[in-house]
Amino acid sequence: MSPLAAVHRLATGAPADLEHCPFMPTYAAPTVQFVRGQGTILWDRDGNRYLDFLAGLAVVSLGHAHPEVAEAIARQAHTLVHVSNLFATEPACEVALTLDRLLGGGGQVFFCNSGAEANEAAIKLARKWGGRGRYAVVSAYGSFHGRTLATLHATGQPQKHEAFQPLPEGFRHVAWNDLGALDDALDSSVAAVLLEPVQGEGGVHPADEAYFRGVRRLCDERGVLFMVDEVQTGLGRTGRWFGHQHFDVVPDVVTMAKALGNGMPIGACWARRDVAGAFEPGDHATTYGGQPLAAAAARAVLKVMERENVPARATTAGAQLRDRLASLPQVREVRGLGLLVAAELEPPLDARRVAAGSLRAGLVVNAVSPSALRFAPPLMVSDGEIDEAVTILAQVLAEEEIR
Repeated sequence: MSPLAAVHRLATGAPADLEHCPFMPTYAAPTVQFVRGQGTILWDRDGNRYLDFLAGLAVVSLGHAHPEVAEAIARQAHTLVHVSNLFATEPACEVALTLDRLLGGGGQVFFCNSGAEANEAAIKLARKWGGRGRYAVVSAYGSFHGRTLATLHATGQPQKHEAFQPLPEGFRHVAWNDLGALDDALDSSVAAVLLEPVQGEGGVHPADEAYFRGVRRLCDERGVLFMVDEVQTGLGRTGRWFGHQHFDVVPDVVTMAKALGNGMPIGACWARRDVAGAFEPGDHATTYGGQPLAAAAARAVLKVMERENVPARATTAGAQLRDRLASLPQVREVRGLGLLVAAELEPPLDARRVAAGSLRAGLVVNAVSPSALRFAPPLMVSDGEIDEAVTILAQVLAEEEIR
């Protein structure tokens, strides 16, 4: 047993066997139990070290146990944890002001606890704004917008829908990056278009610049809201503060979560002030949204992100990661923006087997499709850590190739 594992067992008692943890089977059975993290590094309960190139699904963008974020959480926990949204708190106000500034100003923010909830708020806002008879939301095939019943139906992956039918009405899907298909779908019942700048869960497929600009034009012509889901792409991940800023497009509604709290559960829905004004007291709510503990974490996260200029870091590190991945003979394509990257593997390599082998070798990535691996490391990742990660992957790929 390693010294780290011995200390952990001494402090906490013998950990439960993973197979005996009473988790609902909504995920595949976990094979690793992590107990500590620092920056880009994780350690499991046996003291094994891992490079984390998934960052909790693009959540821990400043890395694990960032000292300023940890200190902000601890300080707030000793000060004020919750008062409800019947009252204002300083951290939530400051975070709302910062997000509005990063998005260009002129908007208002609704805080919640997750990306799915942020998108749920956006969908309700679109329906309220559209009024009777204008309720439909158009999204793209291959998209992912959440697991609530409404956001599941907004998700353009029909195979995920079947077990939960009937789903709420008012959602339709069109081909990704196909402006003509979207044009045909925008009838008088449509209140909003909901798109991701990069389809993350759909395989890391960026939008075309001309497509996003064309969507903005169509929405203006038809009087439809353009809502952008930045849950995975927001806050520096793609090399800009928000992914849509690559395309010089100003949305009407923007949703975000993941990186905002660096692991603390917080999400947000931003909307232009005139759009947000469709909501009235009682139209939407959440007990924990923007509560001081999560908002204090977000305030610290945003402060560090701005000081460290994380969009620039993502641009530079992302270019290095893509170049290194593209040099591997088993990789047929590398795509993405900033530090949201996918490596498409040469057939017949199985991305799930490669991800599992990488985990055993000390590298955390995931198979975003049967043939593609997703990389979303902390935005503070070092050049050396990128080199180490690709070296591990190269060895795993070579082993899989000769099986």
